[in-house]
Amino acid sequence: MRLRKFNVLIIVVLMMISCVQVLPPTLTPTTTVVPPTKTATVSPTPPPVEADAGAAGIGDSLYPGLGNGGYDVQHYTLDLTVNDVSTSNLDGITTIEARATENLSSFNLDFIGFKIDTIVVNGESATFGRDGQELTITPSTPLAKNQPFTVEVKYQGSPESTSSTAIPIQIGWISFSQGSFVMSEPDGAADFYPVNDHPLDKATYTFRVTVPKPFEVAANGLLKESDDHGTTTTYLFETRDPMASYLATIDIGDFNTETMESARGIPIRNYYAATLPKDVNKPFARQGEMLDYFSSTFGPYPFEVYGALVLNVQVGTALENQTMSVFGNDMIDPQNVKETELTVAHEMAHQWFGDSVSVADWSDIWLNESFATYSEGLWIEHTDGRKALDEWIKNVYGFVRENQGRMSPPGKPPADDLFNAGVYYWGALGLHALRLEVGDETFFKILQSYYKQYAGGNAGTADFIAVAEKVSGKDLGAFFDSWLYSDTLAPIPELGLRTK
Repeated sequence: MRLRKFNVLIIVVLMMISCVQVLPPTLTPTTTVVPPTKTATVSPTPPPVEADAGAAGIGDSLYPGLGNGGYDVQHYTLDLTVNDVSTSNLDGITTIEARATENLSSFNLDFIGFKIDTIVVNGESATFGRDGQELTITPSTPLAKNQPFTVEVKYQGSPESTSSTAIPIQIGWISFSQGSFVMSEPDGAADFYPVNDHPLDKATYTFRVTVPKPFEVAANGLLKESDDHGTTTTYLFETRDPMASYLATIDIGDFNTETMESARGIPIRNYYAATLPKDVNKPFARQGEMLDYFSSTFGPYPFEVYGALVLNVQVGTALENQTMSVFGNDMIDPQNVKETELTVAHEMAHQWFGDSVSVADWSDIWLNESFATYSEGLWIEHTDGRKALDEWIKNVYGFVRENQGRMSPPGKPPADDLFNAGVYYWGALGLHALRLEVGDETFFKILQSYYKQYAGGNAGTADFIAVAEKVSGKDLGAFFDSWLYSDTLAPIPELGLRTK
């Protein structure tokens, strides 16, 4: 983000012991001896597996109510029919394929608003209750640890206007005059589908979205097919790689599309609102070069496709939705391509740091935002040289020094101001200081090793520090304490930068 989450099989074994007639070995008439008849022995039915309610929270240190415990989602299928684009009134069916990580008598999903019609677990009706964002589901039969299960939730209505404790803007599914869009970081996904809403539980996705003509749909992943039904069109998108829930996006409008490919063969598809000026695509002309540059700097691009969607509405932010970053028109200035390219670079860099390597806890958000912000500086260095990067660092240092009172140290963001400037600019300065501390070759090896080790998963600050120390062979504890947790901005003496 750049500013402006059992079936139990009971086996009964019947043991039948037949009667045996014993006769004497001679023909002498005697009395036949017959042993007492034995009755069939039936083993007692084993008691049901003991099961407990799953946790109504995944354990995040800043937002303990986000996500849920007791299961691991493998795949979501969102089947949405949008009846009225102006109000986003829709009929939805979300199917969740998951695996229990403990014996569950009930489990929770995060879900806001809508009228729920039915919930089915493993083909059988389930009971449910709601308490705020928590949707508690009790299946007819407890779910056994390590066993797969399927949940189908049918619902209807319009998404509610939702804001987050973390950031004072509307998040989730947002309707506006020309359609709708989805920007959910950190906890807006529950605004339009039932979900385990935390980056720790990544899953793959299928989006099957039906809209009235002439509207179109853009979503994560690749468009597999579009079916014309006369007055409506159904769009089917699939993601190849697991994705954190807040990165799921469904965008509805009238779009002009653009396709290209990087020199390394990475496919790119861009969507621009049809009402935007024709030159809106100018800041995106170098996306292919950016993708290849970041691939050589961080490691191979992690997904099957990339691209951007530009809305003709002021949003005040851009968001790195996986495989397709979304920008408000106030984030794009075709008359200032050089500056706008930095926003494009920021969101693209998140595909590595934020989307592929996702935070394990929201308190580690600097691992997303500082890395993406420093990538703006790397793009400057790539295009204009090291002196230009040094000037950028000096400007950023001056900005942090003058505004430090409105920021938190990068490693200590408050829950009610998660995306404060400290996790962007202060942390970016810390990364440059690390580069100066260990040298260029080691620094970029640290970035590549960190990405390679945690690609497709989750990491925390301690994980990054461990990689940095292993690669550099240095004890960096004091260094990271001074840059991540100290309330005082550390100096960068190599550039003559100090707080006083």
